[in-house]
Amino acid sequence: MFQRDYFMRMIEQMTEAVGQILQLRRERKQEEALLVLDELLDKRFRLSSKLIRSLSDEDLVRMMTTNGLLEADHLGAIAILVRQEAELHAELGREDESFVLSIKALHLFLRLSLADTETVIVNPNEQIAELLEELLPYELPVHTKKLLSTWHEAEGRYDQVENMMHELLDDRVLSAADATDIYRRLLLQDDERLVAGGLPRAEIEQGLRELNDQYKLG
Repeated sequence: MFQRDYFMRMIEQMTEAVGQILQLRRERKQEEALLVLDELLDKRFRLSSKLIRSLSDEDLVRMMTTNGLLEADHLGAIAILVRQEAELHAELGREDESFVLSIKALHLFLRLSLADTETVIVNPNEQIAELLEELLPYELPVHTKKLLSTWHEAEGRYDQVENMMHELLDDRVLSAADATDIYRRLLLQDDERLVAGGLPRAEIEQGLRELNDQYKLG
């Protein structure tokens, strides 16, 4: 009962704060909204937007993990606020800051989705889809592509795994041998899952042959 009441209070506070931020955005008071956001981060999580930027997504996940259990709703709440901050900076014309924060929010939602832990406060996959749409005009960092590849595989989107794999090969941060391992791992799935994931077995086998021919693998 105590845990349920705690989460209900947190959701209520988050809803109220996000509503206040959205109202300030409508009134074109973005700087004031940023102060409200930072105040909430400090009050609820003892964090600041500056500290969040300095920490990696792995660091934040570790901070939100107690006795091996991820506090998923806490991480989700932080991700929501980071995304709100990204949108505020975008409205203020600060594109670079907005991009960095959007990537941070994306990473946090990806980590949350990969943790496969039930959350009350947010649907991470919905947030991921929206952020990916917003980030389409930009070249994503290598770390983001790697994390996306892992997420796509976990979600069974094997055609997207292949797309990320080729991008990482082009970026020269993935070896041909590692790409071969990805294909071989996908081949362990049954035919039905591969077809549903947009990458039938025949296409994987063709991809393997092309990798072998291009990189002269043994």
